[in-house]
Amino acid sequence: MLKGHQTWEFDRKPVILATGTVGGPFEANGELAEDFDLLHEDLWIGQESYEKAHRLLFEEACQKAMEKGGLRKEQVQFILGGDLINQITPTSLACRTLGAPYIGLFGACSTSMEGLALGAMIMNGRGADYLLTGASSHNAAVEKQFRYPTEYGGQKPPTSQWTVTGAGAALLAGEGDGPRVTSATIGRVIDMGLSDPFNMGGAMAPAAVETIESHLRDRGIDASYYDLIVTGDLGEIGHTVSLRLFEKHGTPIQENQYKDCGMMIYRKGQPVFSGASGPGCSAVVVYGHLLNRMKRGELKRLLVVATGALLSPLTYQQGESIPCIAHAVSIEMVKERGS
Repeated sequence: MLKGHQTWEFDRKPVILATGTVGGPFEANGELAEDFDLLHEDLWIGQESYEKAHRLLFEEACQKAMEKGGLRKEQVQFILGGDLINQITPTSLACRTLGAPYIGLFGACSTSMEGLALGAMIMNGRGADYLLTGASSHNAAVEKQFRYPTEYGGQKPPTSQWTVTGAGAALLAGEGDGPRVTSATIGRVIDMGLSDPFNMGGAMAPAAVETIESHLRDRGIDASYYDLIVTGDLGEIGHTVSLRLFEKHGTPIQENQYKDCGMMIYRKGQPVFSGASGPGCSAVVVYGHLLNRMKRGELKRLLVVATGALLSPLTYQQGESIPCIAHAVSIEMVKERGS
């Protein structure tokens, strides 16, 4: 199953049987609103705190995936998920309600593909019949922890990004109809010495490039193998930087087949600065919009490269630079296992 140095190829090709995507009011006004299963009218979602609203987002995404997959929660063997809040408590508290055995993950905004890669590994080894994996974020909760509370009204530079209020979950199975997970490349921690928490895209771009180049090298393919390669949340700044790095490294990749979830989710004119961010960003775009495109036959081979900045308020206060990571997962429409 190990291909090259850091890539797994899955011979069983686990199926994404169903997905669930939930968003907030800003996402309801965005470019991909029609691809959500559920949209909320306000950030509170009937809860008494933003963090409790955050918890509910993940619960609802998992419940939607199970509902669409025709499963009861008792049939799910494992849940893999995470978020950005202290000790990933929103996800942990959601799993208290969901009830399945739980593996908590922290990969910052790369968590969606970290979970899908590990979930596919479990399924490929026949470690479960069904499992859920996903990621979530909440704009007001995350901004309060990593930058300033929304009520503070702090000014942001053009390089900053808007944290998505949303959650995406995928229900994986060993058999069934749907897109299949065919491989995963686990990224290395890359730190180029950047320390500005308002320029995450620029910090994460080298990690995205390193993982994509490693994936292509390990699998012995070039970028043209995929109909679309999509990064998690580099935004406009990071996307531009990554294209320049590909050019510098001599890695041929066409700009029209290389996109970013953080540049896709919102409409032109929404005040999102450089684009979207947050673990929920790649989760909702992939498990909603992009998989819908695959099911319509518009895409057959998709490489998702979720990017994450592995900082915390503590590391920032201690003057640390920002270590970054990216995990890649290939999703393909395959008629039958082994084909």
